[in-house]
Amino acid sequence: MTGEIWRNNATDLAGMIAAGDVSSLEVVDSHLDRIEEVNGWLNAVTRVLADEARVAAKDADKAVAAGDELGPLHGVPCTIKENVDVAGTPTTQGLPVFADLISPTDAPLVERLRSAGAIPIGRTNLPELGLRISTDNPLHGLTRNPWHPERTAGGSSGGEGSAIASGMSPLGLGNDIGGSVRNPAFCCGITAIKPTHGRLPAFSVFEHDQNPALSSQIMLTDGPMARSVSDLRTAMGILNGRDIRDPRSVDVPLDGPDAKRQAAVVKHIPGVDCHPSVIEGIERAASSLAEAGWEIVESTPPGVDLCSEIWAHLLGADVLLLMDAARPILSKEMAEALDSGITEQFSREIISPDVIHVERSRLAREWSLFFAENPVVIMPTWPHPPFEHGADIREESRQELVETLRFITPANVLGLPSVALPVGVSDALPQGVQCVADRWRDDLALEAAGDIEKSLGRITPINPIND
Repeated sequence: MTGEIWRNNATDLAGMIAAGDVSSLEVVDSHLDRIEEVNGWLNAVTRVLADEARVAAKDADKAVAAGDELGPLHGVPCTIKENVDVAGTPTTQGLPVFADLISPTDAPLVERLRSAGAIPIGRTNLPELGLRISTDNPLHGLTRNPWHPERTAGGSSGGEGSAIASGMSPLGLGNDIGGSVRNPAFCCGITAIKPTHGRLPAFSVFEHDQNPALSSQIMLTDGPMARSVSDLRTAMGILNGRDIRDPRSVDVPLDGPDAKRQAAVVKHIPGVDCHPSVIEGIERAASSLAEAGWEIVESTPPGVDLCSEIWAHLLGADVLLLMDAARPILSKEMAEALDSGITEQFSREIISPDVIHVERSRLAREWSLFFAENPVVIMPTWPHPPFEHGADIREESRQELVETLRFITPANVLGLPSVALPVGVSDALPQGVQCVADRWRDDLALEAAGDIEKSLGRITPINPIND
């Protein structure tokens, strides 16, 4: 009898297993039952690893009975986005052409989760090549938001967002080049961290996935997703550090020196109108931090709008190079959206590469100076509630898409850590904010997010709305 064990967070489950209050097999079975119950509607988990997970759970229970030393996630199930290698399963990138592309090995972060005792129970959905902020593809289809059947679950890690929010998994892995862990966290009401660029290693056994594009080398990072900030902190302690397969990765302690508890709050930036529910969420987060002893100031880091332009042109230049090879393997809808969107609007000629990198360096320096006075910045995740399915690739919605990511992209362009977390519910949809800190100060972003969560609580897991 597994009951509703799936409602617990990852660190709570690990403690229950270690104490003998519940077995790993019971925990795994509870989550497999939950997948069976709700995934048919949400379509978040694309491949269920039931047999392998049950074998691993039985081994985990034997270790508990033998009194062995246990890892921080011993016996706890997790899910992995389908563009991160998991041994014995396909790394599909959401493409039919890669449906049977079986990886012989785990990615570095999957290795580390297993070493900490975690048990992969499923793979999760994403858009084609992760190039949308909504989750749909011709291989697995549309992933739904458990809060609202007609609103996006976000992307590109939308399968993870939907699975975690609905209780199919307590913890997952995604990646973020333009909000791809933070967008689903916002849409689905969970937490996620885009770490400092270089803190977590990434590597795929497949040559075409080894991130040759400049935008990926500069801006892309994997990151954990969960339902609580404490679970993110636990995951970061496990995942942190260099792997020789990723030359960008470094060894930097997760905790830095003490910093003053002052947070700059951003409510508006030029050219973007924030929905009233977004402003309400920011104000709620600011009040929570003030109650926790933080000094709150209203101040905006320099060049937020320019960060968005640099992000778009870095990514757009690489998409231009990618399209000749990718067009034959993309759906017609996706190829046309990229051809008529990014490749036209953000071509190389608009901002020269020299200017892009000079300005990026200048902004990085100016933001570091800003963080010296304001160690954490609280800002919106999206300026509006989650949009309807498909709106991100409609021509008439293109400018709105650019505005959607105005608050997201600075962390990618400048390599900053950013924690997305929920702060409430408005009109039956989650509200959320980001806590952003300087490079290598992931701990400060997590600290601020933790204080907000202590005050406002968590809003998932939930039972999905399907009518």
